[in-house]
Amino acid sequence: MMNAAKTIIVTGLIAGSLDILTAFTDYYIQTGKEPEGVLRFIASGLLGKDAFTERMIVAWFGLLFHFIIAYIFTLVFFLLYPKIKLLRINIFLTAIIIGMVIWIIMNLIVVPLSNTPEIPFNWIKSLKAMLILMCMFGLPMAILFKKHYN
Repeated sequence: MMNAAKTIIVTGLIAGSLDILTAFTDYYIQTGKEPEGVLRFIASGLLGKDAFTERMIVAWFGLLFHFIIAYIFTLVFFLLYPKIKLLRINIFLTAIIIGMVIWIIMNLIVVPLSNTPEIPFNWIKSLKAMLILMCMFGLPMAILFKKHYN
C-alpha cells in the first residue's frame, strides 16, 4: 500500500497524463494540427491572447498549468474520498461523479473566469469531454484511491 503523498503523486501523474494525451489525440483527429494548440489554449487561461504567440515556452506553461490543475483535483478528491460514502460505493460510480464534477467546475466556473477565447457551447463536444474526464481522470482516481484507502 502506498502512503498518501505517493498515492497523490502517482494518481495525479497518471490521470493528468491520460487526460492530456486524450486531448492531444482528439485535437489532432479534429484539426489535423499538432498538440501544441491544446497547450496554448490551456496557457491562454492565464496569459490571454499572448499564449498564441510564436514563443514555444508558452506551450510548456500550458502543460505546467494542466498538471497544476490535475494535482489540485487529485488532492481535493483524495481528501474527500474517505469522507463521502457515495465515492466509495463503486469505482465506476466514483469515476462518473469525479468526471462530472471536474467538467462542471472547469466549464462553468474556471474557464469562464479565465482569459481563454470563448468557445460556443456544443452538447456533443461537452458530452465527449465529460466522458473523457470520467474515463481518463475519474477512473484512475477511483481505482487508486480505493486501493489506498482499503
